[in-house]
Amino acid sequence: MLDITVIILFILAGAGIGFNSTVFLPQSWTANVDLGGVRLVTMGFGVVVGAGAGAIVRSAFRRLERQIRDMPTDSLLSRSVGLIGGLILANILLGTIFLFPFPESLVFVKFLASILASLLFAYLGITLADIHGRTLIRRLNLGSSKSLNESGQFQNISVPKIVDTSCIIDGRLEELLSTRFLEGFLIVPRFVLDELQLISDSADTERRAKGRRGLDLLSHLQTTYADRLIFHDLDYPKLNTVDAKLVRLAQDLEGFLMTNDFNLNKVASLQGIVVLNMNDLAGVLKPRFQPGDTLQVKILREGKEAQQGVAYLEDGTMVVVEEGSTHIGEQTGVTVTSALQTSAGRMIFARLQGKPVPKA
Repeated sequence: MLDITVIILFILAGAGIGFNSTVFLPQSWTANVDLGGVRLVTMGFGVVVGAGAGAIVRSAFRRLERQIRDMPTDSLLSRSVGLIGGLILANILLGTIFLFPFPESLVFVKFLASILASLLFAYLGITLADIHGRTLIRRLNLGSSKSLNESGQFQNISVPKIVDTSCIIDGRLEELLSTRFLEGFLIVPRFVLDELQLISDSADTERRAKGRRGLDLLSHLQTTYADRLIFHDLDYPKLNTVDAKLVRLAQDLEGFLMTNDFNLNKVASLQGIVVLNMNDLAGVLKPRFQPGDTLQVKILREGKEAQQGVAYLEDGTMVVVEEGSTHIGEQTGVTVTSALQTSAGRMIFARLQGKPVPKA
C-alpha cells in the first residue's frame, strides 16, 4: 500500500508541476498557441516523469529498508550517532559563518552551502562511525569487559570466546562446557554458520558429514547452554576470508579466539589475540607416554617413510610404527620410543615389540 501511495504522490506532483510549468515559457512561445493543449502535453510529460521518479524512490526506499533490517544493532546505533553528530557539527560551523552579513545576491549561495556542508559532515560522521564506532561503543560499555562494583573497585568479567569452524566440527566443545572449566559466553559469528552450511552441502562425503555434525552440535548447545551461546551478526564484507573476519571480530570484541586451526592460531597470536586451542588443552590432560611404555594397536596403513606403519589410539592419537608396514591389519604390541605434541595434535613413535632399539 505504501509503494502505491508513493508512486501516486509523485504522479500527482509531476502532473501539477507539468501543468503549471507553462508560466516559465516565454510569452512569445505561447502567444499564438492553445495554452490548454500545451498544458495537457506538459502535464502528461510530468505524469510520466513523476511515475518514473516514484518507482526509483520506492526501489531505493525498499533497498534502504532491507539494509537497515539486516544491519547489526551496534552498527545501526553507531551510524545513527555518527549521522547526528555530523549534522550537529555542520550546523555549529555554519551558524558561526552565517553570523556575518551576506548580500541578497548571495542568498542562494548561502542556502546551497548549508545543504552541501550538511551532506558532507553527515557522510563523514557515518564513515567515522563505520570505522571506529563499534569499538567506541564497546569501550564505553564497561560491562563488556569490566564492571564497577558497589565498593567502587573494578572487577574482571568473563572475556567472550569467539568460536571458529574447526572448534565446532571437532565435537569436544560440549564436553568441555559440561566440565565447567570454560567460563563466560561463547560467540558464534554468522559467517562461521555460513561456512558450516557450505561444508554440510559439500559434494565430498567426509566434509559433508563434518559440516552436519557441527550444525547438530550447535543445535544441541543452543538447547542445553542457551544462556551462554550467542550468535553474532557482525560481519566484515571487505574481508575475503573467514579467518581474517575471526581475527577482526576478536579484536573488536576484545575476546579470546577458540580454534584448532594451526595457521589461524599462529596468525591470531602474532596480532596479540589470546588463542584457546583445544588440542593444547587435550595435550596437557592426556597421560604422557614415556619411552619404553607398551601399547596394543592395530596397524591400519603404511606410513610416509619406507617400512612404516600407522595406527591410531582410541582418542585419535597417531602411532607411527617402525617396520610396521608388514603387519597392516594386525593387532600387535609396540613399544614407545618417543612422543611429539604440537598444536595440531599428538604423535607417538614406536617399534614392534621384540625389535631391538637402534643404536644412536
